[in-house]
Amino acid sequence: MVDQRSIVSCALFLVVVSLFEPTFEQQSQPLPLGSTTERVALLELRSSLGLRSRDWPIKADPCLIWRGIQCQNGRVVGINISGFRRTRLGSQNPQFSVDALAKFTLLQSFNASNFLLPGSIPDWFGQQVGSLQVLDLTSCSVLGPIPLSLGNSSNLTGLYLSHNNLTGTIPASLSQLLHLSVFDLSRNRLTGSIPTSFGNLRNLSVLDISGNYLSGAIPPGIGTLMKLQYLNLSSNMLSASIPAQLGDLDSLVDLDLSANMLAGSVPSDLRGLRNLQRMIVAENLLSGTLPDNLFPSSTQLQVIVLRNNGFTGGLPKVLWSMPGLSLLDVSGNNFTGLLPNSSLNANATAAVFNISQNLFYGSLTPLLGSFSVIDISGNYFQGGVPGYVGTSASLDRNCLRNVKNQKTLAECSSFYTGRGLTFDNFGQPNSTQPPPPAKPPGKSNKKVIILAAVLGGVGLIVLLVLILVVLLLCLRKRGTTTERGVGVGPITTGSGPPPPGGSINFSRVGDAFTYQQLLQAAGDFSNTNLIKNGHSGDLFRGVLENGIPVVIKRIDLRSMKKEAYIQELEFFNKVSHTRFVPLLGHCLENENEKFLVYKYMPNGDLSSSLYKKTNTVDDSLQSLDWITRLKIALGAAEGLSYLHHECNPPLVHRDVQASSILLDDKFEVRLGSLTDVCSQEGDTHQSRITRLLRLPQ
Repeated sequence: MVDQRSIVSCALFLVVVSLFEPTFEQQSQPLPLGSTTERVALLELRSSLGLRSRDWPIKADPCLIWRGIQCQNGRVVGINISGFRRTRLGSQNPQFSVDALAKFTLLQSFNASNFLLPGSIPDWFGQQVGSLQVLDLTSCSVLGPIPLSLGNSSNLTGLYLSHNNLTGTIPASLSQLLHLSVFDLSRNRLTGSIPTSFGNLRNLSVLDISGNYLSGAIPPGIGTLMKLQYLNLSSNMLSASIPAQLGDLDSLVDLDLSANMLAGSVPSDLRGLRNLQRMIVAENLLSGTLPDNLFPSSTQLQVIVLRNNGFTGGLPKVLWSMPGLSLLDVSGNNFTGLLPNSSLNANATAAVFNISQNLFYGSLTPLLGSFSVIDISGNYFQGGVPGYVGTSASLDRNCLRNVKNQKTLAECSSFYTGRGLTFDNFGQPNSTQPPPPAKPPGKSNKKVIILAAVLGGVGLIVLLVLILVVLLLCLRKRGTTTERGVGVGPITTGSGPPPPGGSINFSRVGDAFTYQQLLQAAGDFSNTNLIKNGHSGDLFRGVLENGIPVVIKRIDLRSMKKEAYIQELEFFNKVSHTRFVPLLGHCLENENEKFLVYKYMPNGDLSSSLYKKTNTVDDSLQSLDWITRLKIALGAAEGLSYLHHECNPPLVHRDVQASSILLDDKFEVRLGSLTDVCSQEGDTHQSRITRLLRLPQ
């Protein structure tokens, strides 16, 4: 009976399915475009953007055939031209021409990422495309300010405007986008402060405004965004302290505040970030000790980066026992203390451990065996190197036994003595030895006296002969110098400049960038990024992929000397001083063009900083105060003094002017225009004596 009922049920089901099968097939097939207005609008958009026929064939139905067109019930709801290529004619004059979008009343998504749209976002965008939910203009070369009207797009859930050339301030009207979930303004040129009204964006899960020129404090209201999972404010000029309210972001997974000017200590309230996996606060002005309870024992942290700040004291003990930790970088601080004496992190076999450039001391412990990549250079560790440390570990500039490139005995002894600790003297016995026992007087003393007198007389004669030879050489050299005069010559000698890589240690002159990296960083080297045309090359602003602002010098070898960039690379290869503009890297892969990458100086050069416009209305100028002027003068003098007195042979700059004196964010001097630096010839004997006595020549 049961079997008969089952058979009957299956038969009825098959009958019902067969009756409704045509309906199911009809619903699964997309409908053709049913709006003549929208078809005309698509053709206008195709023409204004210069799209190719293979993507949008003019005779085919857009809803059925056109690539990137999404329709519902015969109406266009989505347009995706991401990565499309223009026709040859359209590529000649690309523009931000999308006026036809205003005719799509049901449009929910417009994605033009990686499609060139040079120009400004039209003001009508936030008024006539009210149904828009997702706007993606990533890497479109968009220019100008963000329109205030964009805040009227109340249905927006995703706003992607990263990797463009947007300028001006962030409109406070964007805080009206209450449905916004993803907000990405990274890698632009936005200025001003972060609007305090951003605390109204309660549905926000991603906020990325890194890689801009924003200043001021971090609004405490951001700590009220309970759904926020990703917060990236790195590579700006944000100041003040880290607001304690950020510790209320219970859902936060990723926090990046690096490369700003944040000061003060890290608030202990951040221990409330229970779901945090990445914490990066590197490259700031933070100081003080880390609270012991900053990292709870149940933390999910995988990445902790605190490098290049001013932290002091010891590291919280919980950092040594996080099983999920894959990267710990606290380099470039003033942390101190001993390493734990046991392996507390045995599970972290793939972790990166970097505590370099700090004040750690004592012996190396089995803790280091838990990490695959180790950098403990620039500390004061002593004793031997156990086998579990590994041969790939970086151990330079410590006080270790039988290891190359360690600190001097005086440095190590002074450090340990100043803290009341015992230094092992590199495993060697103390230099102070007991005096040898006195020999009894006898006939042997007479022999010693006679031998000493003979040797002393011979030594005196040899010394007089050497003095006479030196005087003759000096007189001859002075006569030669008088005949030919005193001049300057290049740093290198020989018939011609050495080929790149011949005499230059490229590991000492920064990173090697590819041409594509620099092309992207400088916005295709457009005129908008051009700083000036220098006599040694064209200077462009740029932003690297990691958000670091740089200045890129493009050297055209077809119109300049080929030795210019080589001499500058040789200079940075041999000379290192804080008063010279830092060279971050180079690109030498092109035959006719070479590129040098320098650190960006926020305050420009001296010629542009002496007088700054303070009011765009009345064009009033503000002069630098005399304290800052004195600071700049002393800094420039220090850099030139290093060239003249500390370098051997002495070097001369040959291009000292206001435009070659660069100023960082604290108005510290960094000398630039180093292409013409060369050695000073002349009376070498006199120069050596002058440097020895520290007298002016």
